[in-house]
Amino acid sequence: MSLAPYASDPAMSRGRRHPELPAPTRDAFQRDRDRIVHSTAFRRLVYKTQVFLNHEGDLFRTRLTHSLEVAQLGRSVARALRLNEDLVEAIALAHDLGHTPFGHAGQDALDDRMRDHGGFEHNLQSLRVVDELEHRYPQYDGLNLSFETREGILKHCSHANAERIEAAEPGGVARRFCDRTQPGLEAQLCNLADEIAYNAHDIDDGVRSGLISIERLSEVALFDRYRREALAEYPQLHGRRVLYETIRRMLSAQVYDVIDATRGALEVTAPADADAVRRATPLVLFSKAMRSESTDLKRFLFHNLYRHERVIQTANQAQGVVRALFAAYFDAPAEMPEGYGQREDRHRAVADYIAGMTDRFAIREYERLTGRRWVE
Repeated sequence: MSLAPYASDPAMSRGRRHPELPAPTRDAFQRDRDRIVHSTAFRRLVYKTQVFLNHEGDLFRTRLTHSLEVAQLGRSVARALRLNEDLVEAIALAHDLGHTPFGHAGQDALDDRMRDHGGFEHNLQSLRVVDELEHRYPQYDGLNLSFETREGILKHCSHANAERIEAAEPGGVARRFCDRTQPGLEAQLCNLADEIAYNAHDIDDGVRSGLISIERLSEVALFDRYRREALAEYPQLHGRRVLYETIRRMLSAQVYDVIDATRGALEVTAPADADAVRRATPLVLFSKAMRSESTDLKRFLFHNLYRHERVIQTANQAQGVVRALFAAYFDAPAEMPEGYGQREDRHRAVADYIAGMTDRFAIREYERLTGRRWVE
């Protein structure tokens, strides 16, 4: 299938920070995807929390399974819109590489510890992973990914950090946060696929955990419409099959909505190429009706799942672990591997080391360094 004129063409890539000869059998974005899949940070995602801690159940999503679901949804939409599927997959698989152990609880704790030292942003940390912290090649640090993949990984960035990156890399991946332009369509698509994926799988995990019920979810119009539709077609359906069929239909409806709304926006804007996309308003989007319903679902999940007493209790415990680890490593940097312990920027070195941990390794280190037990 040929790419649309406004898609990201690997032959027109803005290149890598360290020039390399092209691969004989793979284009630039395929090569990026392969480097991400083989990275250490990618393997760690299998033991990093999404909402529920990894040890709380074998079937709950982790950062790895979440990233795979984002990639699947992203590729489905990209195929329909004739965007670059390989670039979408590369961005999707890498977008959470910088996430801390214990999900957002770990991120918040690190950001608090780093408040006077540049803060901590997981999207920026994902870029640090692929630019600096992976040590796989003799010629350079990082994975040396293409500009377009790095642009997509940096989903959010504070203005202060954007200015700092821009000073070091003029016209690079942070420029759009300074001049308020957009990333390519593939990056925009990954942002929306991320939202669609986590809303759907957090419903599944929330019901599996017992913290929310299908009955309560029926208060949400987006969910209830497809629950009723599923039961109208299959009146004998019960149990988890009702949930699965409802989520399946809801996902399909959101995917088709994005395809239709984005096609409409592209027809109106008619960008000539990928650079014209960057100068336009966001073009990958929901319809107004679907955006409203998706926002209602997010609001429901925030109040009934993410702020549930049990989730908050575990999050508070996890934040205590991260704070204790930060203090222990900062006071005794020799407890970290040499590559971190001997760095002059000790605050950032400690943050980098903790951010790279899996949930279970962080717990083991906490118990080793403090002599206290993690209480499940």
